[in-house]
Amino acid sequence: MNPNSAALNIVHHGKMSKLLDFGSEAPYTPGSKKIVARLGTHYWKQMLHHGFFSFNFQRIAIAVLLIAAIIFAAGPVQAKYASYVVDAKTGKIFHAVNENTRNYPASLTKLMTLYLLFEAVEKKKFSFSTRLSVSRKAANRPASRLGLKRGQSIRVKDAVMALIVKSANDVASVVAESLGGTERRFALLMTDKARKLGMSRTTFRNASGLPHRGQMSTAKDMATLTRAIINRFPQYYHLFKRQAFTFQGRTYRTHNKVLKSYPGAEGMKTGYIRASGYNLITTARRNDKRLIGVVFGGNTSRSRNGHMKTLLTRAFNNAKPSVVVAKAASPRKISTARTKRSSKSKDRIWGIQVGAFYTRKPAFSIARDVSNKYASVLNGGKVRVMPLRKSRNRILYRARILGLDRRNAYRTCRLLKKHRKPCLELNLPATVEVASR
Repeated sequence: MNPNSAALNIVHHGKMSKLLDFGSEAPYTPGSKKIVARLGTHYWKQMLHHGFFSFNFQRIAIAVLLIAAIIFAAGPVQAKYASYVVDAKTGKIFHAVNENTRNYPASLTKLMTLYLLFEAVEKKKFSFSTRLSVSRKAANRPASRLGLKRGQSIRVKDAVMALIVKSANDVASVVAESLGGTERRFALLMTDKARKLGMSRTTFRNASGLPHRGQMSTAKDMATLTRAIINRFPQYYHLFKRQAFTFQGRTYRTHNKVLKSYPGAEGMKTGYIRASGYNLITTARRNDKRLIGVVFGGNTSRSRNGHMKTLLTRAFNNAKPSVVVAKAASPRKISTARTKRSSKSKDRIWGIQVGAFYTRKPAFSIARDVSNKYASVLNGGKVRVMPLRKSRNRILYRARILGLDRRNAYRTCRLLKKHRKPCLELNLPATVEVASR
């Protein structure tokens, strides 16, 4: 036996095989050290038995070193930030950052599971009262779960609510096996449906969103899926607004805090695994405008939620007509009046300045680029270019992002300075923000 085959045998042995499965949530876990330590102890004894310079020692040492290198080199995958806001009816794009970057969708996957389940109900394959059987494999899916037992059954209606509210992985597997025979075959149906809907950069490997290296999607593709659900199944769309449901005497509440805290929010789904970060799809409606917002790669659920609210608010504001007031007075007069009213306020705002230029275009460009690249850290803010007259013929245009809180302003500046880019924290009177609009 050569050293390579020795290493291969160890890698395929029991727990180590599972540990090195890169479809898992994170190849390296605290338990990895224990496993390596146990292996090291075992093979150290082997070294003493066979002799320090024996061929067996060489074979064993190489195997152990290879395993250790794989484990410690393969840390958790870094989540990639992406965001996308689109009009649910027209498809008009209000915001897009890294919208085509592939990432792990996590539990956003369950929207496609629900799409195929709704389609089956529509085609009379199931009704909402149909009972779906629970297999041993489905019952053994990890959390989040309902805790279904092998041989138990669940109504389609309860399965739908469990997927929406609880994001139950065991229920997702039950649905997959009921529709596809096996979850693997169901995943093929999911991917095929994704292609038909125009989700060209999405591939599914399971029905739940549990970690798998081949299960990838994008912010744009997930917005496409959300639009398809709204337009294809309007009779079921209201279910995504439910914040709780009861199953077998126990009440389960939604993970989606935006649903409760953002005016006009109607759904849709949260998602998280370590490799993806905190993901979120939110649909919201104001007057006759319904928007779809998608965020991938949030650092925390709280920052992700706040960022989503900011993106939606910004999009709703941009969707409103802005020329109506101009007929009543000149822009100059409007600006002056607003400044005077705000000057009485003692409120102050935080922001950052990322450069100053003698022309307006580069100032706006650098501020916009920083706003997009560090959107998850900024958690809001508005790009502003503020002129400062240096002399009669020279004006300095300051590139700023205003409307932040103190913490986010300092965090962003630290990141920018770390990458040797200019940044200055600002604490300004609220009148500055109003006057700069």
